Amino acid sequence: MRILRVAQKLYPDTKGGGQYHVHAMSRDQAAMGHDVTVLTVRSDPDLPHVETRDGYTVVRYDPAATLLGNDISPGVANYLATADAFDVVHAHSHLYFSTNLAALKRRFGDLPLAITNHGLYSQSAPENVFRLYLRTLGRWTFDQADVVFCYTDTDRERVREFGVSSRIDVVSNGIDTERFTPEGEPSASIDETSPVVLFVGRLVDGKRPSVALEALPRIQREYPDAHLYLCGDGPLRDDLEALARELDIDDSVHFLGHVPYDEMPKIYRSGDALVLPSRAEGVPRTVLEAVSSGLPVVCSQLDQLEDLVAGRGSLVDIDAGESIAAQVTEWLGTDERVPGLDDDYAWRTTVERTTEHLRSIAY
Repeated sequence: MRILRVAQKLYPDTKGGGQYHVHAMSRDQAAMGHDVTVLTVRSDPDLPHVETRDGYTVVRYDPAATLLGNDISPGVANYLATADAFDVVHAHSHLYFSTNLAALKRRFGDLPLAITNHGLYSQSAPENVFRLYLRTLGRWTFDQADVVFCYTDTDRERVREFGVSSRIDVVSNGIDTERFTPEGEPSASIDETSPVVLFVGRLVDGKRPSVALEALPRIQREYPDAHLYLCGDGPLRDDLEALARELDIDDSVHFLGHVPYDEMPKIYRSGDALVLPSRAEGVPRTVLEAVSSGLPVVCSQLDQLEDLVAGRGSLVDIDAGESIAAQVTEWLGTDERVPGLDDDYAWRTTVERTTEHLRSIAY
């Protein structure tokens, strides 16, 4: 197949689970013999306009404006307007202007369209704003697709609740279960002699890393030598460092910055629990990677994670005033690894099923 993948952001140009998903899917489909082109917005003016890497082609265009964290690029629009030498278009996340343009392309053309829902809500704006979006332009965007991919049955039902009528297929988000395992070397960056709580993600408001810091003093009531390690970077780092000093826990809080993907299995092996206090997510790679590595996870109340987290961690309604500290403390007390993932969450399964569904709608 000739696949045009439309993605607002791409790894390693920018870091994040969705960006890595796009990269790895394109890389592995190219290795299967498919002709893959990724159309994206340029995040760095020094990046080339066109580049071939890891077996697929990247085409980048500069943004002209930004709205609610969403880059708008006339170059992407112009490329899509004349992009007819493909069998299928696969767009990632309904929240981006580029996906709206892909839907417009499908509305007035014959090129089949698939859209992957990486999470219904954005972390860059209030939920009520995006609920309005989902009932209007977001629903229209989904309805132009020949197939919509959701990670879970729960997310499929949530999309349906907004009146979307397109075909929806559930394809689990997957990770490399052979790489992320409890067996192997630990990280030299982490002191394993004390209880280790991990936060893995961008240091932005939507991920609520401050909640992890605020929980640490309560965890230390039971485990005085517990430490918190934050893997990731972002605009909140200075504020978080100040908060750690204010809470008098700066000696127990460690900012590791961006950790290369190849090092992350060692990071998880060195931890005792993962915390994810996010306001909104799809099915985060961080949760899958942690569970596959044997770590319990304590997450904010995200309904789509209930089946995954059951027996492997806890969901906490942070917005209702519940604290993650009690659950983290309880899991630290178990001192055991949690059950791993089944084949539905293996990355090879995700690639095979996605490719099969794309083939079903392609020319």
